[in-house]
Amino acid sequence: MASSKKKDLKSSGPKDSNSDTNDEDKDELCPGFRDVDAFVKHGFGAVLSATKASAGLPQAGDEYDFYRSFPGFQEFCESQGDKLLHCMSQIMQHHGCRSHMRDRNKLTGLEERFDLVVDSNDVILERVGILLDEADGVNRSQQPVMPAGFQPPKIVVSSWNRKGSSSSSRSETFRLLHAKNITRPQLKFKEKVDNSNTPFIPKIFIKPNAVKPLPSYFTNKQMRKERPEDLDVPAALADFIHQQRTQEHVDDMFAHPYQYELDHLTIPENLLSKPEPQMYKPVAETKLSFVDTLEDLVALNEKLCKLSEFAVDLEHHSYRSFLGLTCLMQISTRGEDFIIDTLELRSEMYILNEAFTDPSIVKVFHGADSDIEWLQRDFGLYVVNLFDTHQASRALNLARHSLDHLLKHFCSVDSDKRYQLADWRVRPLPDEMVQYARTDTHYLLYIYDCVRVQLLDFNHGQPGLLQSVWNKSRSISLKKYVKPIYTEESYLELQRKQKKSFNTQQLTAFRLLFAWRDKLARQEDESTGYVLPTHMMIKISEELPKEPQGIIACCNPVPPLVRQYINELHLLVQEAREMPLLKVRKDEWQQGGCFGGPEVPLFGPHDTSRVSESDPPQISADGKLHAHLCFLLKEVEIKDDQESSSAAQMKARRIIESFENPFRMYLPSTDVHVNKNAKFDPSSKIFEISKRWKLQSVEQQQTELEAKKKAKQEAKEMAKKQTGNRESSNAGGKKRERVDSEVGDLTPKPSKKLMKSAEKPQKTEVTPQDSFKPFDYSQSDLKVFAGNTSKDNTQFDPNRQAHDFKRKKTPKGQKNNTGAGNRSMSYLPGKSDRGFRHNWPKR
Repeated sequence: MASSKKKDLKSSGPKDSNSDTNDEDKDELCPGFRDVDAFVKHGFGAVLSATKASAGLPQAGDEYDFYRSFPGFQEFCESQGDKLLHCMSQIMQHHGCRSHMRDRNKLTGLEERFDLVVDSNDVILERVGILLDEADGVNRSQQPVMPAGFQPPKIVVSSWNRKGSSSSSRSETFRLLHAKNITRPQLKFKEKVDNSNTPFIPKIFIKPNAVKPLPSYFTNKQMRKERPEDLDVPAALADFIHQQRTQEHVDDMFAHPYQYELDHLTIPENLLSKPEPQMYKPVAETKLSFVDTLEDLVALNEKLCKLSEFAVDLEHHSYRSFLGLTCLMQISTRGEDFIIDTLELRSEMYILNEAFTDPSIVKVFHGADSDIEWLQRDFGLYVVNLFDTHQASRALNLARHSLDHLLKHFCSVDSDKRYQLADWRVRPLPDEMVQYARTDTHYLLYIYDCVRVQLLDFNHGQPGLLQSVWNKSRSISLKKYVKPIYTEESYLELQRKQKKSFNTQQLTAFRLLFAWRDKLARQEDESTGYVLPTHMMIKISEELPKEPQGIIACCNPVPPLVRQYINELHLLVQEAREMPLLKVRKDEWQQGGCFGGPEVPLFGPHDTSRVSESDPPQISADGKLHAHLCFLLKEVEIKDDQESSSAAQMKARRIIESFENPFRMYLPSTDVHVNKNAKFDPSSKIFEISKRWKLQSVEQQQTELEAKKKAKQEAKEMAKKQTGNRESSNAGGKKRERVDSEVGDLTPKPSKKLMKSAEKPQKTEVTPQDSFKPFDYSQSDLKVFAGNTSKDNTQFDPNRQAHDFKRKKTPKGQKNNTGAGNRSMSYLPGKSDRGFRHNWPKR
C-alpha cells in the first residue's frame, strides 16, 4: 500500500508542475511578458536604446556626406532603410492603412511617404483614444435603443451636466438628444420665413380686446395679393414699399400693437391681496391633451377664455434656423395640461390672441423675456396681464431663480433636465420629452400662488413689493422683437467681444468671413453657428491658410457648408492676404478716436507735425466722423496704394513730407491733408469734410482781406486830409492855429499806428526814379580812413566795449606786444575802425 502511494505521488508530481506552467502561460499578456507593466517597461527600454543609437549616427551635412562616399556605409544605410520601411508597412497594414511605402517616385517619394506616415499616425491615435475612452467607461461605439424616428443620442460628459445622487456615489449624465436627417419643418410652413436684412414688422392683422384700434396699415395687410409687383421681394420689404407709397407713419409700422392697453392696465385688488394656495393635482391624475389640429386649437381657445389664469411655456430650437423656431407650446390650467404642436399650427396660432390679450386673465410665465419675443416673431401673439415667476424669485432674493429651484423649493419635485438640450423639431415626440415639457407648466400655477403669499409676507402685508413684480412683468410684455440686421460694422462688435488684436490682413479676413457667414446663413436658413462657428472663424482669420486644406484643418469638426463652399472661402482668405501687413493696435480701434475714445486736448485739425497725409483726419465737435470711419478710411487707402507703393515706401514718403516746410502748420489752410483718392470722391465723407474745411478757410481769408482793404482805405483818407491841411497852412505862410471846433465836428486824433500805416503805402507805391540825388562826399569827414584815432568819448558805447577791452592803454616808452602773433601783417592795427556803423559818415 505504501509503495502504491509513493507511485501515486510520483505520478502526480509531474502533472502538478505541468498544470502550473500552463496557468503561467495563460496568465501572460503576450509571449515573454507577464503583464502590461512589463511590456511597457520593455518598450520604453527599446525606444531609449534606439534613440541613443540614432544619436550616434553621423549628422546631416558634411559628416554624413563623407561617410556616404564609402560603398559599405551606403549599402548598410539602404538595407536598414528597407527594413524600417518594411516594418512600418506591416504596422500600417495591421491597422488598415495604406502601406505602399516602397513603390514611390524618386522625385516626390519623400513627401508622399511623409503624408502616409501622418495619416497612419492619425488613425492609430484615434483608435488609442477610443480604447482609452472605453477603459474609462465611455463607450462611443455603443448605440442605445431609442424610439422610432430618432438617431442614437450622444453622451456629453462634463462637469456642468452631472447630476449628483444622494443614494449612490455614481453621477448621472445628461443626454444630448440630437436628431439628424430629419425633414426641415420650414419647408411645410405656409408663409416662408423672412430672413431678409430688413426690420421686423409685426404679423398681427386682427386685434382682439382692443381699447385703441389697430392702425389701418395692419388691417390692410391682407391686400398684398392685389400688389403683384411686390411679390418678387421679401414680405417685409414689400410692406415697407407699400408704407412709403401710402405715406403712412413709420411709428405705426414698428410700434407695439398693445402699447396703449399695457400702459393703461390696472391690476385688480384681488390680485394684490393674499391668496390661498390651491394645491396642484398629481401628474398621473391630470388629463393631457395634444393639440395639432385647427379644431382642437379653437376648442382650447374657448376653454382658456373662461379661466382666470393659466400657465404658459415654450420650447425653442435655434441651431438649424437663422432666426429660430418655436417648436412646442405648453399650457396648463388648474385641472388639465395641453401641448400644442406649433410647427403644425404655425399660421393659425394667432387665434390664441383672444385669450392671451384678455386683461382679466393672468398669464403665468417663468423667464418670459425670450418667450415674449418668440411669440411675436413666429405667431404674432401678444400678452397682456403677465406674471413672471422669475421676477418674483428675484424680488424674494432666493438662492437661485431657475424653474428647477422653484420646483424643488415649493413643490419638492426634482425636475428631469436630461432633455433640456434636445432637438424639439422631432416628430413624433417620445414620452420622455412629453413628460419633460409637461412638467414645466404643471406646477407653475401653484408656484404663482406661493410667491404671491411670500411677497406679501416679506413686505409685512403691504402690496408694494408685489406691485413691483407686476410692473416688471408688464415691462417684459412691452418688449418688441428685433430682427438681427447686418451692417458693415457688425463684425466690430463681435471682434470687441473676442478681445483679439489683429493686423490688417487678419482683420480683413475676419470681416470678409463674417459677411460670408451672415449671407449664407440667411440664404440657407441656418444659424451662424452651424455655418461657421465663431472660434473657427477666428482661427482661420489668425492663421490665414494658403491652401483650402489649411482652412479645413482649422475646423474640427468641419461644418458641412464650409466643406461645400471651401473654394469661395479660399478666395476670401487670398483677398485678405493681399492686403499690406500693418499692425492694428487694440487701443487704436477700441479706445482711441476711431471708437469715440478720449481725444488729445493738445491737438488741432491744422497741426500736421504728427499726422501725415496718408493718415485719416482727426475731427472733433461738429466735424466728427462715425465711430469706425477712420479705420475704414485706412483700409480704403491701403487698397488704393497697395499697387503703387509698399509699406516702406509709404513710410519714407511721410518722412520726406515732414521736411518740406516746418512752418506749414502755421500757414493758412488752403487744403486739408487727407487721402487723395477719398478727397476727390464725392461719395465719401472726407470729400464733404474737406470741402467744408476749404470753405471755412476761404471765408476766413476773404474776411481778412476785406478788413485789410477797409483799413487801407481809411488810412488813405486820413493821409489825404493831413496833406491837404499842410498845403493850406503852407500857402498862407502862417502857422496853423488851433481852432475850437463844434461838437458835431469832433474827429478823433489819429494814432501813431494809423499814421505809420498811412505812410507805408505812400512810400511803397510812389517811388519815382527821377527824385534820386547822388551823395555829396565833399562835406564828409574822410579823416577816419587815414587811421587817426578818435578822441575817447566820455559816453558809454556798447559797440566799442569789446574793442576797448582788447586795446588797453600803455604808458609811453613801453611796447604793447600782446596778440602780435595773432594779427595779420598785411595792415597796421588802428588804421581803420572797420565794422562800426557809427564811424561811417551819415547822409
